[in-house]
Amino acid sequence: MKTLANDIKNKSFKNAYLLCGEEEYLKLNYKNRLIKSISGDDTMNLGMYEGKNIDINEVIDSAETVPFFAEYRLIVMENTGLFKSGGEQLAEYMKTIPSTTIFLFVESDVDKRSKMYKAVKSAGYICEINRQTENDIAIWAARIFDYNGKKITKANMSYLIASVGTDMEVLSREIEKLISYALNKNVISKEDIDAVCIKQLNVRIFDMMDAISVKNQKKTLDCYYELIAEKEPPMRILFMISRQFNLMLQAKDLSSRGMNREQVAHTMGVQSFIAGKCINQCRNFSMAELKSGLAESVNTESLIKSGMMDENIGVEMLLVKYSKRN
Repeated sequence: MKTLANDIKNKSFKNAYLLCGEEEYLKLNYKNRLIKSISGDDTMNLGMYEGKNIDINEVIDSAETVPFFAEYRLIVMENTGLFKSGGEQLAEYMKTIPSTTIFLFVESDVDKRSKMYKAVKSAGYICEINRQTENDIAIWAARIFDYNGKKITKANMSYLIASVGTDMEVLSREIEKLISYALNKNVISKEDIDAVCIKQLNVRIFDMMDAISVKNQKKTLDCYYELIAEKEPPMRILFMISRQFNLMLQAKDLSSRGMNREQVAHTMGVQSFIAGKCINQCRNFSMAELKSGLAESVNTESLIKSGMMDENIGVEMLLVKYSKRN
């Protein structure tokens, strides 16, 4: 992405760009930055095409047109499918693009063996933008907070990312809410995050499992009823409970072998914050209890699916049993 950023900064453009990969937020961001840098407010020399039913002859005619009182003519093509099949005609044309024409392709899925992919690679620059690491996202988010005069600790940044997820579009909205909420504060606190951010289901399950681990039955059931009130299906909640018992079981086993939080996170394939939560929670359970909880969660699911048990009653019975003080 450095090449792309430098081209935008220096206004030194190649004849073709392809933005591809899974991270939609960054693709949209770079698409808009390229359009603004190349065309500004000029719409006369900007062609926009989207979808699979594009007239390639029309695109080529537009590309051949000399820009009107401008340095470049920009042609933006999104989700065309041409990088999977059917791009032969345009790929051939890419060999003779006028120096005054720039193509910008934005695709989610591409075949690197396709003629279009090879044509763009030869004529310009391909930027594959995939999901960012938790560390990269934390750095990006910290810059947004800093730009708006806010600070956040590393621990609270990890908590924020674990709470709302690593989807950068969702996270950016939650950051905006936090900045507005903490208007008269310099430092974003955990309480601020809890007050305004919409937590992912897995984080809500963490809260419920926290209550189970300390045998707080009232809080356990309150968490469950809140999820039900918010239209979360009982079977989905049950699946997440089962998953959490499984994660705690793994965390207890790995930490018993002397692994630290980062090693546990890497081995389990989860975020560091999640690994830390699992390690803390599993301390309140024996290995036998975790195995029993996992087995009973799976059995409850089986009984519900076979019609032998009501889903609400099944989940409630499971929660009552494991949050009950002995």
